[in-house]
Amino acid sequence: MVDIAPVEVADPRTTAPLAATRVIAAGRDALAGRTVWHVNTTAVGGGVAELLRSAIPWYARAGIRARWLVMKADQEFFGVTKQLHHLFHGRPGHGRPLGRAEFAEYQRTTQQAAAGALAHMAPGDLVLLHDPQTLGMAPALRQAGMLVAWRSHVGTSCQSPEVAAAWDFLEPFAQAPLRYVFSMPEYVPPGLDAGRVVVIAPSIDSASEKLRPMADAEIHGILAASGLVGPPRSVPAAQGTDSVVTEYAARRVAVWQDAPVPPDAPTVLQLSRWDPLKDMAGTLNAFVRHIAPVSEAHLALAGPDPADVADDPENVAVFAAVLRERAALPADVRRRVHLIGLGLADDPTELRANAAVVNALQRHATVVAQKSVEEGFGLAVTEAMWKARPLVASAVGGIRAQVTHEVTGLLVDDPADLPAFGHQVTRLLHDKALRERLGRAARDHCARHYLAEREFRDHMMLHLDMCGAATQVDR
Repeated sequence: MVDIAPVEVADPRTTAPLAATRVIAAGRDALAGRTVWHVNTTAVGGGVAELLRSAIPWYARAGIRARWLVMKADQEFFGVTKQLHHLFHGRPGHGRPLGRAEFAEYQRTTQQAAAGALAHMAPGDLVLLHDPQTLGMAPALRQAGMLVAWRSHVGTSCQSPEVAAAWDFLEPFAQAPLRYVFSMPEYVPPGLDAGRVVVIAPSIDSASEKLRPMADAEIHGILAASGLVGPPRSVPAAQGTDSVVTEYAARRVAVWQDAPVPPDAPTVLQLSRWDPLKDMAGTLNAFVRHIAPVSEAHLALAGPDPADVADDPENVAVFAAVLRERAALPADVRRRVHLIGLGLADDPTELRANAAVVNALQRHATVVAQKSVEEGFGLAVTEAMWKARPLVASAVGGIRAQVTHEVTGLLVDDPADLPAFGHQVTRLLHDKALRERLGRAARDHCARHYLAEREFRDHMMLHLDMCGAATQVDR
C-alpha cells in the first residue's frame, strides 16, 4: 500500500514576505493559480528532507503556493531503491542484478504513488520529484497534465558498469520529465538531452535551528543533558538553555559510552546517517589506529536513530556493526569513543529539538570529519563550514566542489587511506591557528555559495523555464 501524505511545515518566518526581486516577481506571476509540489520518500532523516523542510517556507514568503508530498512504500520497494542508491554512486551494493521482479516492484509502487499524488494535484501544477525512488511517477504525472522535473541528489562523476546499470533500470521513466536537475554537472549521464539539464547546488538555511548561533553555555547545557559531556544528565542544564531541547536531549538522545567526554577534551565528530557510503566504521578505525595514539581526542559518531529512517533499510545493520566494533575495543581506547543516536520522529517540536542538538554537536567539535566513500553533496559539510568548524573530508563527489584543500578544509584523496586521514585530523588537533584559518575561510565560502536564498532563486529560474516564461531575468 502506498500512502502519499501532504507534509505541512510550520515556520514563523513564513509570515515575513521575501524581499521582492525580478526573478521572484516573475515567478510569482508565472505560478499564479498553480501549486508547486515537491515529492520524496521521507519526512525526516537525510539531506532531501532537510532541504525540503527549509525550502517550503521560502515559497510561502514569496507568495507562491507550494506543498510537500511524502511517498511511503514497503521495505521491498526500499530494498530496490537502496540498491539503486549504491549503483548511482558506482558501488555494487549487494552485488545482485536488479531484474524483472525488482523492476515490477518499482513500477507498481511508483504508479500507485502517482495515482495517489494526482488526487491532490491539478493540471498545470509543477512537480519536482526527488531522487531515484520517485522517478517512476513521472510518466503518469506528465500524462495527467503536470509540469514535471526530476532532481537527483545522488551521483558520481565516474562512469562505471554500476552507474550504467542504474540508468538502464530507470530508462523507461527517464524521458518523461521536462527538466533534470543535478547537484553537479559531472553527475549528468551520457545520453540525457543537455537542453533539459539544470545544475542546482543544495544549500543550507542560516536562520534554521540547526544553524543559528549558540553560546558556549547553551552548547554545554544541551550536551550535558544528553549525557555526552559531563556533568551527567541528572544535573540541571545551564541557565538560558531551552527546556524543550534539554528534555529531548535527556529522553531521545541515546549515547553509548563508558563515561562522558571531559568538558575540555578535544573532540572529533562525524555526523551522518548510518549508511555504508558514509563509512562510520572507517572513521572509527582511523581514530583507533592513527588519531587516538597521538592525541587526547575523543571521537563522537552521531546519526539519527536507525529505526526512525524508514526509507533506508541498511541503517540498522550498519549501526549494529559499528556498535560491535566499539564494544570490542580495548578499554583505554573505548572510553574515548562515543556513539550517539538522535531520535527523529515526524513532529515539529522533536525536529526543532533534534536540530538544536545537531547544532550543539557541531559547534562543540574541535574537528569535523566526513570520511565518506561517496557523497552526492555533503550538507553536513556545508553546515560545519557555516559554523567555521575545521574540516577533514574525503575528496569524493560533491565534497570536491565544496571544499578547497588547505583553503577551506583538508581533503584526503583516497577514503580508504586511513593513515592519511588520521594525519590530517591530528594536524588540526595540534594546530589551533590552522583550525581558525580554515574555519574562517570555510564560513566565507559557504556564505557566498551555499545559502538557501541562492537555491530558492535557482528554483524560481527552473520554474520559469518549465512554465515557458522568459528566463532572462536578473536574480
